Amino acid sequence: MVLGVTLTFSLLAQWVIPGDAGWVSILGTVTRNLLVATIMTGIAFRYFYLQDQLRRQEQAELNSRIQALQSRIRPHFLFNSMNIIASLISVDPDLAETVVEDLSELFRASLSDTTNEPVRLEDELALCRKYAHIESLRLDERLRIEWRIGVDPHVVRIPLLTLQPLLENAIYHGIQPLPEGGLVVIDIQEKNAMLEVSIRNPVASDNHSSESGNRMALDNIRNRLEAVYGTNAEVVSDQDDDSFRTIVRYPLDAPSEASTANM
Repeated sequence: MVLGVTLTFSLLAQWVIPGDAGWVSILGTVTRNLLVATIMTGIAFRYFYLQDQLRRQEQAELNSRIQALQSRIRPHFLFNSMNIIASLISVDPDLAETVVEDLSELFRASLSDTTNEPVRLEDELALCRKYAHIESLRLDERLRIEWRIGVDPHVVRIPLLTLQPLLENAIYHGIQPLPEGGLVVIDIQEKNAMLEVSIRNPVASDNHSSESGNRMALDNIRNRLEAVYGTNAEVVSDQDDDSFRTIVRYPLDAPSEASTANM
């Protein structure tokens, strides 16, 4: 197509521009134009081909990075869950079966190959409640959770397993070290076209490992959100004498394919 256009305009130029050039000169000019067009077209096609290969490679690396971050499940939770199941089999087999089903749902989500696709907030909350149910069997009345959902969970979307690891982080570093337990407050609101997720948990005054442990988990969440939303996502935290709070913000609009491919 490019060579055809070049040939057409070269002949039109020779016809429109008056001159005494013979057919040999005209043929040379047209041939030169076709040669230049061929070289430039080849360079352009090579550039577009390399750009397409680069985008495909970046997208593959992005998916691999998200899946690697997604699959980081704390081994202690699996061991604790298996101990709970073992202790319940003889006394309450129905409850043991429920725990097995909840645990399988959590691991099915963690091994999902669509981790870069946001899901309904309702589905993420269901995973959180399954996780909280398992932990409540271990911590009993020490674990209390307050849900403050100020958005429509059927409409709002969130990257898969974003909220659940934050809840796990709050229970592991906040509730578990405290003999009396405590309250985890999960607050999800819409602010300025952004979804803001806030999780607050108590901390022991002498728990020096809590901040570093929280930091590792937050870096994981931050990397996953940046992989999907880029610089529009934000993960911050603050700690005072008796509580630790994590805040996650990202646009409510779904990330475009172009913005994802550019990362």
